[in-house]
Amino acid sequence: MTKKMTVVFHNEELYTDLKVEAARRHMAASDIVAEAVQQWLDEKEDEELIPLIEEARKEYEEKGGRPWSEVKRDLDEILAKRDNKVSTVAENKD
Repeated sequence: MTKKMTVVFHNEELYTDLKVEAARRHMAASDIVAEAVQQWLDEKEDEELIPLIEEARKEYEEKGGRPWSEVKRDLDEILAKRDNKVSTVAENKD
């Protein structure tokens, strides 16, 4: 779905730079603006995650934990057993 919005540039040089870049890239200026807004939102989301990551890291240092390779190995084993049970049940139905 396409939505419209008017963007007012109070800085003429910024507006001109946008139009030049759009022409250089053979893109609509609105696509460049949308791309910039999406990047900005993604960065804000990443910034919000930083405290959570730091908190998790601190908890890991305080309480200890397991390395990812060990957790992944255990998960792979569990999934393999589950997949084996599913295929065994399917074979028994045939």
